[in-house]
Amino acid sequence: MFKFISKKAVWFKTGCCLALSLSLTLPAVAHELGLQLYSVRNQMEKDVPSTFSEINKWGLNLVEGGGKLYGLSVEEYRNELIKHNLEVASVDTSYDEIRDNPIAVVYKARYFGSRFATFYWIPHNGKKGFTIDEAKAAVAVMNKAGKLLKQNGITLQYHAHGYEFLPHENGTILDYMLENVTDAAFQMDVFWMKQGGMDPTALLKKYPGKFLSLHLKDRKKGSKNSLNGQADVETNVVLGTGDVGIASVVTEAKKQGIRYFFLEDESSRVMRQVPESIKYLKQLEAH
Repeated sequence: MFKFISKKAVWFKTGCCLALSLSLTLPAVAHELGLQLYSVRNQMEKDVPSTFSEINKWGLNLVEGGGKLYGLSVEEYRNELIKHNLEVASVDTSYDEIRDNPIAVVYKARYFGSRFATFYWIPHNGKKGFTIDEAKAAVAVMNKAGKLLKQNGITLQYHAHGYEFLPHENGTILDYMLENVTDAAFQMDVFWMKQGGMDPTALLKKYPGKFLSLHLKDRKKGSKNSLNGQADVETNVVLGTGDVGIASVVTEAKKQGIRYFFLEDESSRVMRQVPESIKYLKQLEAH
């Protein structure tokens, strides 16, 4: 079941290094709920501390982010996370960074105390579409960087956006990637799987163990699919009210032991919708 775990982050110095000790007020549980900080990007542009306070009010202590610091120094940003007892379970990175400077990703993840480093886009020509050659290059990059990160206690994740569903042989380009990445993992954004014309629950069942975390995000009923990784952000709706099949996804993810569930809402209604989505997930647990 989902637990809203109260975590207190305590930072201390050991020689020249910084370490993070987590003191849990409740026993560790199998599934943890957090927030992708991109959801509150507009609020953070105005005031990071007050935005973190709102996240606390939602009962969340786990976040995913760190890719943008909103005018703060990295030390100031991390201090605000600590002040608000927010743990960065997954730090943002990019394809260029894991390809050209993967050791920097290691340092960034270790600095924030993250167990994952996640990238969200593979550069390609949008008009021509994502090609199998670009996918093969990405697989090589992921395996090379993933091995380095793994040696340092970090798991590299790729967050697909639906443009990978172009056909290849008897399946899709994403099938090729899932079958050939050996030293990294994948994060499933269920909205983008649906947007690309796929059934996220069926995809989880087809590739058990390949997806180590989820973005829980629902899509307005009647929305049109696309294969370019783009969609109207206002089609993000409260969990359980859209066409993604959130209940089915959560049930299958829990069967597989997927531990991390990150809420994401890119709409202008995020501050109202996220609490409603949390309420929906709690209702799922009650049945």
